Amino acid sequence: MSKVVTLHEFIMNRQADFPYASGELSRLLNDIAIASKIVSKDVRRAGLLENILGAQGSTNVQGEEQQKLDVIADNQFINMFKVGGEVCGIASEENDDFMPFESDFSRQGKYVVLFDPLDGSSNIDVNVSIGTIFSIYRRVSDLGTKATLDDMLQAGTEQVAAGYVLYGSSTMMVYTTGKGVNGFTLDPYIGEFCLSHPDMKMPEMGRIYAMNEGNVNICDAGIKEYIGTKCQQIPEGAKRPYSGRYIGSLVADFHRNLIKGGIYIYPATTVDPEGKLRLLYECNPLAFIAEQAGGIASTGKERILNIKPERLHQRVPLFIGSKQMVEQALACL
Repeated sequence: MSKVVTLHEFIMNRQADFPYASGELSRLLNDIAIASKIVSKDVRRAGLLENILGAQGSTNVQGEEQQKLDVIADNQFINMFKVGGEVCGIASEENDDFMPFESDFSRQGKYVVLFDPLDGSSNIDVNVSIGTIFSIYRRVSDLGTKATLDDMLQAGTEQVAAGYVLYGSSTMMVYTTGKGVNGFTLDPYIGEFCLSHPDMKMPEMGRIYAMNEGNVNICDAGIKEYIGTKCQQIPEGAKRPYSGRYIGSLVADFHRNLIKGGIYIYPATTVDPEGKLRLLYECNPLAFIAEQAGGIASTGKERILNIKPERLHQRVPLFIGSKQMVEQALACL
């Protein structure tokens, strides 16, 4: 039997890849793993505990109704970052503004974290897979001072690490530090994330497309052409058209396509002309992972990672997935 490699061991073995980090990045990734274990426990018990299931009774800055688990997960990650000491501030999809940490201890942190604490939270009450998405940057403000907005508004190319945690049939953490993509599955018996998917590569071509096709008549005509001619027609040499699979939880849709190959599309529409997904909390981290795994992430006009953010909650269209499938979609626009 081969030796089981835990996430902690894997991270420690890779510390030499980041000589400038002096261990802080490794500790930060471990902090994220610990917080995600706690959130996973809450997700598993959501149907049993009234105080963590259902709507919170408030809305976030996007005007979306917050679920109780949204707030619980958000607080759990923020508290972990505060006590860890590696982070000087955070920005979260669930908060109106970024949050600089005030203590002298935290001000020495070299990193900021931008995250979506519970992606796909509208699926909580119906027991569908949800997840956490995170993005880590080195601060650009002076060490020892409060974090600034400039620390948060960095292009995706500046990410030092990004990843997601999927709370599905098992709990899985997938992340990259710019040197490939690796996946770890939580073993509930020992309470550790264990390496289960080393050096993940996204197939260049797949047979799955994920899009809310209810929007197909209110977006670019080229998208309707792509769905109709590339996805729903039987390709030459094939026996059937592509399979439409749309979960409505970005992490789950992306994770499936990462493993099996596919494309995820959330375009601009006449209702949401800037797109619907958040650049900083969703698109940048998943774009980093996609490219590291051999895929592509685009707005339809430009590479996601090249965008210089202008606002914390900036939205963009997203075409992400297998290289050949995304290229086909972009050619139709």
